[in-house]
Amino acid sequence: MSAYPHMLRPLDLGPVTLRNRVMMGSMHTGLEETGDWARVAEFYRERARGGAGLIVTGGMAPNAEGAVFPGAAGLFTAEDIAHHREVTSAVHAQGGHIAMQILHAGRYAYGRDCVAPSPVKAPIAPFVPVELDEAGIEKQIADIATAAARAREAGYDGVEVMGSEGYLLNQFFAPCTNHRSDRWGGGLENRLRLPVEAIRRVRAAVGADFMVIFRISLIDLVPEGSTWDEVVALARAVEDAGANMFNTGIGWHESRVPTIATSVPRGAFTWLSERLAEAVSLPVIASNRINTPEHAEALLKAGTVAMVSMARPFLADADFVAKASAGRARAIAPCIACNQACLDHIFEGRTASCLVNPRAGHETQLSYSPATQPREIAVAGAGPAGMMAALVAAWRGHRVTLFEAAPHIGGQLNMARVIPGKEEFDGLVAWFAAALADAGVEVQTDCRAEAGALAAFDEVIVATGVRPRDPAIPGQDLAHVVSYAQLLSGAVQIAEGARVAIVGAGGIGFDVAAYLVQGRPSPTEDAALWLREWGVADPSQARGGLAPEGPRPERALREVTLMQRKAERPGRRLGRTTGWIHRAHLRAKEVQMLSGVNYERICPQGIEISLGEERRERRLIPADHVVLCTGQEPERRLAEQLAAADVTAHVIGGADVAAELDARRAIDQGARLAARL
Repeated sequence: MSAYPHMLRPLDLGPVTLRNRVMMGSMHTGLEETGDWARVAEFYRERARGGAGLIVTGGMAPNAEGAVFPGAAGLFTAEDIAHHREVTSAVHAQGGHIAMQILHAGRYAYGRDCVAPSPVKAPIAPFVPVELDEAGIEKQIADIATAAARAREAGYDGVEVMGSEGYLLNQFFAPCTNHRSDRWGGGLENRLRLPVEAIRRVRAAVGADFMVIFRISLIDLVPEGSTWDEVVALARAVEDAGANMFNTGIGWHESRVPTIATSVPRGAFTWLSERLAEAVSLPVIASNRINTPEHAEALLKAGTVAMVSMARPFLADADFVAKASAGRARAIAPCIACNQACLDHIFEGRTASCLVNPRAGHETQLSYSPATQPREIAVAGAGPAGMMAALVAAWRGHRVTLFEAAPHIGGQLNMARVIPGKEEFDGLVAWFAAALADAGVEVQTDCRAEAGALAAFDEVIVATGVRPRDPAIPGQDLAHVVSYAQLLSGAVQIAEGARVAIVGAGGIGFDVAAYLVQGRPSPTEDAALWLREWGVADPSQARGGLAPEGPRPERALREVTLMQRKAERPGRRLGRTTGWIHRAHLRAKEVQMLSGVNYERICPQGIEISLGEERRERRLIPADHVVLCTGQEPERRLAEQLAAADVTAHVIGGADVAAELDARRAIDQGARLAARL
């Protein structure tokens, strides 16, 4: 008997019967924009082969003005339809079902021709939108219906109409963006008119035997967003207009509340999905931060929601459902919600991939095909680069020995996993351990690789990581000065209430500050505490789901000052889609942040600094402890010893380039090296 009977049970929606209750939710991947439709088809084919019950594509624009950015993919021509038919055929050949998401960006569109209910500029977009007139509104509705009809012609099993996350239909519905006084604005009946009419026209365009999903915003998390009663009224009107199912959206893109980053508790908003399911007759899909089969099973077993949506978990592991069905859940590569290779890539204009799975989005370019001649391979260092290289090499049939000087595998990941808000890294280290064992890698911990012993192997991979950079600050040898490595490894303890000065405000400095100010349990492991800290309220009690009193963070455990040499805003170079979260968290904990700092000397009372090139305003930052987060240097001693012994070695990860403990780059580099050995 399966451990996940509710998750694996089929779902009859009328037009289609889905083979299980797991939906691969919509994601922007940038793949369609490459024009390589064989690559797009293979991406979706692998997820269908891996067992996803329903796949929803990234958002397809219904017209030029509704595109997220100029040139974004849509379904406009016969050639487009033919390309999309490649995708649907690939999914159907694997027994899967696929729906196309229709997304009109409204004022979020990155183009001068963007349109909206009212000329209200979005804080995350550069242009003031054009206010739609009656003819313009009719055009948007007609184009959405036409896109749905074309999706059916292209072989899709249904469409998902995007009505959440602050896009056009959501903009018409919410008072904060709809300031109209005609029949499309004002009271609730007028504000819900456009999304309801869009669904009615979509249903008329596609017929009765075609799946229509409406993605509805349950909590906007913006000022003057919707109330819960308004959400329910919209849902019931959409149900009457002909939808088959509701998918649930959480928060607008401009919201100052995180909704999908790793620091958000698992299932933090599923209570709203369950509440909607009790208010409507149609099946409801729960979403946001559901990333394990155990979590999905528990939600579905409760019997309220009909399906769960997981988007990025299918980037991390295309075989998520297949592995769970086969009793191999521990083999599922976990989504850690880091955003580094998915959302950050999209905002940088690159195709999406995954830190955990470098093949994601590159299925036709990065192959782990069996090696023609298995070889004996040694990997020195069981950090992210070394573990991934060992794993991929073993998957390909090589015989791999992995050496690690420390008692445990994981390398710098073991430091990341102790940071409050990064608990998902626990699962990543556990997955590596299980995967290495399953692949037959011989792991030798407490064993420092020596150049002489490695010479006997056919291939040697050096992944010895980094060591903290010496900042050469006068006084750094005093007893109250510690490195980030000593602190995060647990070798040094700092008492609660202490004053701490952190030297260096890169990613490590921010992590150390979070470690020092946050108590246990971490809000990431306590949803009620997290909601309170970020000022999230019940939308039935507060419009938009924002608490009137605002965020209520707990008091910081220690008094922290974070400093950097660069004369720029601290944290400016953090992740594109997560940096603001880290900055907001530390501000809420009253961490003092200084930039343009010169470190003059460390003394028993703290650290003396000055500002700018002129070294002005020399002063003392009082501190009981000083933590050095001044960067890293490659640990290359083994590589140098091998070179001296005339042993060729491949150097990867931090040992190659030390760059803010970049696990994404390290894992990708390890995978690509092992794929070509």
